[in-house]
Amino acid sequence: MKDVGIYIHIPFCQSKCYYCDFCSFTKVIDNVEEYVSSIKKEIDLYEKYLNEYNISTIFIGGGTPTVIDGKFIYEIIEHIHKKARANNIKEITIEANPKTIDKKKLNYYKKAGINRISIGLQSMNDLTLKNIGRIHTVEDFITTYNLVRKHGFNNVSLDLMYNLPDQTLEDSIRTLELAIKLEPEHISYYSLNIEEGTPFYNKYINNQLILPDEDTERDMYHNGIDLLEQKGYYHYEISNFAKKGYECKHNMIYWNCEPYIGLGLSAHSYFNNFRYGNTDNMDFYFEKISNKNLAIAEKEFIDNKMEIAEYLILGLRLTQGIKYNSFKEKFNIDIKEVYGGTIEKFINEGLLVEETGNIRLSRLGLDLCNIVFMEILP
Repeated sequence: MKDVGIYIHIPFCQSKCYYCDFCSFTKVIDNVEEYVSSIKKEIDLYEKYLNEYNISTIFIGGGTPTVIDGKFIYEIIEHIHKKARANNIKEITIEANPKTIDKKKLNYYKKAGINRISIGLQSMNDLTLKNIGRIHTVEDFITTYNLVRKHGFNNVSLDLMYNLPDQTLEDSIRTLELAIKLEPEHISYYSLNIEEGTPFYNKYINNQLILPDEDTERDMYHNGIDLLEQKGYYHYEISNFAKKGYECKHNMIYWNCEPYIGLGLSAHSYFNNFRYGNTDNMDFYFEKISNKNLAIAEKEFIDNKMEIAEYLILGLRLTQGIKYNSFKEKFNIDIKEVYGGTIEKFINEGLLVEETGNIRLSRLGLDLCNIVFMEILP
């Protein structure tokens, strides 16, 4: 029986960060109880599918999942246990923001079996935090982090951003140094992207947002990689670093093109060669679920050609790259029969490295990965 990952989207926030384009709301917090009830009904609708799999991971994201009462998170996970094969879950992650966690919530998380907390820190500079719309200070984060540790959570991930407005190379590295001193098991270190529809996008197109230049952004990334590796963090994916054995198991499902089921607004699923996307409209979601229908707004068949391309693209996000034998076992064809010319081209350009039995992105390829990925897409 195959494993499956479960993603649960909690779309509520205390306030929305200036760079965020995720499906989240700050003015419909009164809908939390109805939303959680709908999540449980959606689990019921997926019951026959879930019984075909063993649930290996659960990831609760948002939004800010920790902004709602901890009892609701507990209820959702308990309902999954009632309706699915969930006795061998390896990892349950909840995303958290500083200032939204307290002892009562952490007790509920423990009771629910949550064993990994991913804290959105972003920066160790209070002015930077204010400038990007975060609701917390560095001191708030430290208080939250210590509280999480005190409650016995021994798998903590920190999200850190670079390429932020007015940020210097020195400031980005200082943030990393201070975060590393806390010894989290996992660190996500990623560049700010300007997404359409966000406050930052409007400022950017009006030349009101001062970002580091491309050379500085690249230095932030590479100096960050060097520092994290020196401190014992394994660079296992383009933007992710972990102490040995603490790679995010749920995200590995995505990067290995394994099946997952998404619950809640805007959540996506992938199984049986189809990709599904839920609606991002709250009223439509409530209506469909209350009528015992899935709230799917998008459905795409992933044919063999696209499946191969996605396997290659997502696999190359991992720093270990793609093993030729694994590709052949999965698709019954040599990778070079499909992408031999493309692979040779990018090896010659220095973006890919061929080693014994596998290919991976070079250090330059990590910077220019989108060039590689765009050419792979059919």
